[in-house]
Amino acid sequence: MSDQTAEPLVKVDGLHTYYGKSHILHGVSLTVGHGEVVGLLGRNGVGKSTTLKTIIGLVDAAQGSILFEGRSIAKMPPHKLAQIGIGYVPEDRRIFRLLTVMENLRTGLDRTGVTEARKKELLDKAFSYFPRLAERRNQAGGTLSGGEQQMLAIARAMMLEPKIILLDEPTEGLMPRMVSQIRNIVDVLHKEGVAILLVEQNVPLTLEASQRIYVMEKGEVRHHCAASEISVDHPVIKQYLGV
Repeated sequence: MSDQTAEPLVKVDGLHTYYGKSHILHGVSLTVGHGEVVGLLGRNGVGKSTTLKTIIGLVDAAQGSILFEGRSIAKMPPHKLAQIGIGYVPEDRRIFRLLTVMENLRTGLDRTGVTEARKKELLDKAFSYFPRLAERRNQAGGTLSGGEQQMLAIARAMMLEPKIILLDEPTEGLMPRMVSQIRNIVDVLHKEGVAILLVEQNVPLTLEASQRIYVMEKGEVRHHCAASEISVDHPVIKQYLGV
C-alpha cells in the first residue's frame, strides 16, 4: 500500500461536472497514492465513469481541481495526459477494430524518446502477461472476443508506461475465466508500482484487488475506507449497491 502521508499521485477535490444541463458530479473528492489500487463502487449511473472521464479530460470540470503529482491538469487535453503518465481504458475499450493486435499496440509505442530496444521490451512484457494476444498478434482487433479486446485495451495502455491507469468496468460481460485473468493483471500492475483507479461492478473483485475504496451515490462520494475494513455483506455495500 502506498504511503498515505506522501503527496498523492492523483488528487481530485470538489469536482462538479455537467452533461449539458444535467449536473452529474456533485463535489467529488478522492485521492490515489503512488502504486495504489483504489476502487470506485456504486450502482450504474451514479457518476463513476464520469469521474474517470473528467480526470482524463474527456469531460470538462465545471468546478473543482485535479492534481497529478501536485500539478493541475484540469485543462490539459487527453493526449497530453497520456504523455505525462495517465493511462485510460474506457468501458467500451475503444480499440482500433480494423488494425491488427500489433498495430493497436504500436499506437502506444510509436512516440518520441522510446528506443527500438525499449519497444521490444514493452511488447515482450505485454505478450508475457497476455499470451493470447501474442497468438493473435496479426489478427484484426475487431475479430477478437470481448475478453481478448479487453486484454488488448489494457496492454495498449501499458505501452505508454503509465504511472496510473484509469480502468473502467474491465470485467463487464466477460466469462469467469477472463475475469480472473483481468484480476491477475491488476495484481501484476500493482506489484510493478502502477497505480489503478478501478471502476467495477464486481464488488468481491474490487474489495480483493483494492487497498482503499470509495462508494458513490447520485454523483457524490458517500463512503470511503480501507478495502480490508469492509465486506460484500457490509451494511454500506448493501445500502449503496444493493448486493
